[in-house]
Amino acid sequence: QVQLVESGGGLVQPGGSLRLSCAASGSIFSINVMGWYRQPPGKERELVAQIRSGGLTNYADSVKGRFTISRDNAKNTVYLQMNSLKPEDTAVYYCNADVDGLSLTADNYWGQGTQVIVSS
Repeated sequence: QVQLVESGGGLVQPGGSLRLSCAASGSIFSINVMGWYRQPPGKERELVAQIRSGGLTNYADSVKGRFTISRDNAKNTVYLQMNSLKPEDTAVYYCNADVDGLSLTADNYWGQGTQVIVSS
């Protein structure tokens, strides 16, 4: 079993910054794609950014140039640096990972979510 634990959410003013972290632990052989999704109030969950084990990234158009995803493979941790935050970035942010377990079975996991509120 694998657990994803997010941290770093909170309340921030428009134009401010936050850094989210997500640490994976458990029966991990390797982690392929790690990513961040978000679910704004009353809306569906959407992809924010993804990063592959080799470092290749992709971003939602709405966050390009403002958010940066990175990962520390040694720590099984993914980060999301969010700058120039806007009220429309308000959402619950979820970590996601494609994990190869110690038994070499592949599964997809979600974190519990962390709330980000952008408001003055």
